[in-house]
Amino acid sequence: MVKIAVIYYSSTGTNYQLANWAVEAVKEAGAEVRLVRAEETAPQAAINSNPAWKKHIEETKEVQIASSDDIEWADGIIFSTPTRFGTLPSQMKQFIDMQGGLWASGKTINKVVSAMSSASNSHGGQEATILNLYTAMMHWGTIIVPPGYTDPVTFESGGNPYGTSVTQGQDGSMVEDVEAAVKHQAKRTVEITEKIHG
Repeated sequence: MVKIAVIYYSSTGTNYQLANWAVEAVKEAGAEVRLVRAEETAPQAAINSNPAWKKHIEETKEVQIASSDDIEWADGIIFSTPTRFGTLPSQMKQFIDMQGGLWASGKTINKVVSAMSSASNSHGGQEATILNLYTAMMHWGTIIVPPGYTDPVTFESGGNPYGTSVTQGQDGSMVEDVEAAVKHQAKRTVEITEKIHG
């Protein structure tokens, strides 16, 4: 049984939902899974200024904070993260930057990686964010597994071949229906991980 870590950062809940759909699919595919979150590093004043952000932090405080142990444990990793100006939010970037010790000791080599993202509009940087994350993963020596166009659900969810992405509407809900695309991407990640590490 291969081991998949689903590592997410979410300020108001969109990527938490994407991550949970991925967890469901990983379990359905017969792999062991861990759901962990990048630690919140924003100042309290910023969090308090957004009721949805504050509420989400309170609702997910029991989710384990991601650590190097999760990376070392996993055969494959699924990341889910919002975009911040076309790149990773500082919370996820800090988590990745803190893995220098694992990288230096060769413990990130051949991990299978896939990524998902979100933004507040359809051209808000989702693709760039995923590609920025994949650039770091190339340095880690990972094997990147995008969904590509391996299933029609990619087209139905917006057509992002790099990783499932979604637009968060002004009311906080997802604009596109991406649940099936997330689950396909997660199962594909398990399938490729099994080929390499099974």
